[in-house]
Amino acid sequence: MKILLVYPIFPETYWSFRHALSFVGKKAAFPPLGLLTVSAMLPKTWERRLVDMNVDSLTRKDIEWADMVFLSAMIVQKQSLDQVVKQCKELGKPVVVGGPFVSTSSDLVPEADHIFVGEAETTLPEFIKDLEDGNPKRIYQAAVRPSLELTPLPDFDLIDINRYTSMNVQFSRGCPFSCEFCDIIEIYGRSPRTKSSEQMLAEMEALRAAGWRGTVFIVDDNFIGNKREVRKFLPELIKWSDRHKSPFSFLTEASVNLAEDDALLELMRQAGFHRVFLGIETPVAESLKEANKSQNTKRDLLESVKKIQSYGMEVMAGFIVGFDNDPADIFEQQIKFIRESAIPLAMVGLLTALPDTQLWKRLEREGRLVHESSGNNTDCSLNFVPKMDREYLVESYKAILREIYSPLEFYQRALDCLSRVKTDTLKWRNVNAASVIGVLRSFTKITLRLGVRDHERIRFWKYLYRILRDYPDRLGNGIALAAMGYHFRKVTEVYCAE
Repeated sequence: MKILLVYPIFPETYWSFRHALSFVGKKAAFPPLGLLTVSAMLPKTWERRLVDMNVDSLTRKDIEWADMVFLSAMIVQKQSLDQVVKQCKELGKPVVVGGPFVSTSSDLVPEADHIFVGEAETTLPEFIKDLEDGNPKRIYQAAVRPSLELTPLPDFDLIDINRYTSMNVQFSRGCPFSCEFCDIIEIYGRSPRTKSSEQMLAEMEALRAAGWRGTVFIVDDNFIGNKREVRKFLPELIKWSDRHKSPFSFLTEASVNLAEDDALLELMRQAGFHRVFLGIETPVAESLKEANKSQNTKRDLLESVKKIQSYGMEVMAGFIVGFDNDPADIFEQQIKFIRESAIPLAMVGLLTALPDTQLWKRLEREGRLVHESSGNNTDCSLNFVPKMDREYLVESYKAILREIYSPLEFYQRALDCLSRVKTDTLKWRNVNAASVIGVLRSFTKITLRLGVRDHERIRFWKYLYRILRDYPDRLGNGIALAAMGYHFRKVTEVYCAE
């Protein structure tokens, strides 16, 4: 059996970092971890190839080679997914689809031959047996959420690691909270399940043996959802990293209550975590209560951010406007919070109702749903009727984007971030000739683009001067932030075009 695994195109969004990737000669931020894991579940006698359409083109020859095509996608990849499914069916190839999109919207891929709803650790072996018996079903859905001890080591050898800026691994699935707008708890549940420390270190070792050095993204939607298991894992990760001269730095996502746990913050600092994404959402308490995000109402959010930054971790964060309880000045409040928190990578989105979420169900009951979500909460589209005037909401949202991603605002936040986040990047970075050449090449590209060709070049030179004067030991971090700020600005120009 020949299996072609295909990852559809991820469109240009704030999350794609496409404009920043060009500076470092990479094609995508992360490889398709789900498909790499699915590949490892297939019989060893089956041949397998992977085409990540974000780094390579999918050709007719690729599809003709295969006996069956496996796809995985998020909602935002729906358009590309539909095109690939159609192309495969025209060539007479059976199509198997899984991933977050079909897990909540299986009816929206009618041409797929087989659909996997939810996690595949128990259902994929069932499908393989049914296939061998000649009677595979169309839809597979696990009766219970599987233990992650069943999850195999991903087939990292299917990708060219040099085409990505980061590698990714997964430690846990699920989140103990119940935010109304979130689909993670609907797909993965509210009881976080984790891999063992042995599994995680085996994945780290596989990446190290493959030659990877640099950032590893632990993709959990809430890394600290199961604190007990995290506390078991981190000391083992620290020992492994020390033994191998710290080949990786780490980034992850976590809930804001991370700020309450100094012991855990210290373990993350020692392990080499340099960035964490927080779901802050809004500084308005009534909107947090509306969203059932009670964990954010129990603490001072600004002080929480500062606390995490004090442990050497740069904070990324998600923000949302469009809640029913948002006041008229929510837009100014969001800008003020983002500015005072020194969060350069602030992802502000319009509230969106994702399928099967509690928000979706409530708005459906209220007759306020308009259409399916695009899966991109930053493209200025709304799929529900807001309480606030729709035009005012969208235009004011655009004003936030223009403000926070303007060079003046962004560079100042980046400088404020550098002043708060003290990191020892040389602790984890294995320096060799190739990495030095790569850094110099990227630095040259960024400087030419932002310091010579860009109409905002004066602000870049002032920013660079401030870094060299005040934070010379964090020059690399500062330049990387400038590259990401440029990406945000370019995407904003598209979304907010007059």
